[in-house]
Amino acid sequence: MLDLDLLRSFVSVVEAGGFTRAGERVHRTQSTVSQQIKRLEEDVGQVLLHRDGKDVRPTEAGERLLSYARRLLSLAEEARDVLRQPDGEGAIRLGIPEDFAAYRLTKLLGAFSRSHPALRLDVRADQSKHLARDLERGELDLALYKREAGANGAIAVWPEQVHWVTSKSHPVDVSVASVPLIGFPLGCIYRAGAIHALESAGRAWHTAYTSSSLSGIQAAVAAGMGLSILSEMSIQSDHRVLTAKEGFAPINKTEVALMASPDASPATLRLADRLAEFCDAVQAKAA
Repeated sequence: MLDLDLLRSFVSVVEAGGFTRAGERVHRTQSTVSQQIKRLEEDVGQVLLHRDGKDVRPTEAGERLLSYARRLLSLAEEARDVLRQPDGEGAIRLGIPEDFAAYRLTKLLGAFSRSHPALRLDVRADQSKHLARDLERGELDLALYKREAGANGAIAVWPEQVHWVTSKSHPVDVSVASVPLIGFPLGCIYRAGAIHALESAGRAWHTAYTSSSLSGIQAAVAAGMGLSILSEMSIQSDHRVLTAKEGFAPINKTEVALMASPDASPATLRLADRLAEFCDAVQAKAA
């Protein structure tokens, strides 16, 4: 019998790319995680990880075990959920920013739903200010949203870098007297950051295009209607990133926060773990 705790630590090490970060995920010290991996390797009679300084990657045997480990852990989670809620009722109300909804997160959520058939997943993509408000009101169980860097109370946070962008084919003249600004409606953290940056630099600005839809903002930028600030994952091939030399430095005072309600269910916290792993991977890729 394979020990699920050992498998959980093994999967965490592979996905986090190291023992220290994996220990944070499974709430163990680095040395404890290392000992667990050694026990697992003794159990299966195979070396599962290549260790090269801080770089950790699975061996061929580790790659084979990884898919089984994930399936076994998923089945264990599903069994616990079914036994806790034998009538099949229960729901997780999740809020995510629209740029995450348009990215790979839908695949993760689809896989989570399939592995938890007794649960209903209710996902809403919205502006971060609405997600934060609804989580506080108890209308969401879990939320991933953008906020000013440095606030407390999150399960996990990831620093975010957003860039000024213009159209690649129809770039806006950045020396214009009044900068045409494209963004979300009043209350958006990106909009506030853009306005603050322009006014701090003594630049005049005016609203050229406002939309509550990310795709609408992306299209307006591509068409050359104005400048906007977008997260790295939202920048498209028909956009051009403006540089500090042009007077538009990146804005680095935002972060992505993962927040749960105080009475979050075990299933909700497991989904939070999956979302944290996803965001860790996005952050590592960006680095």
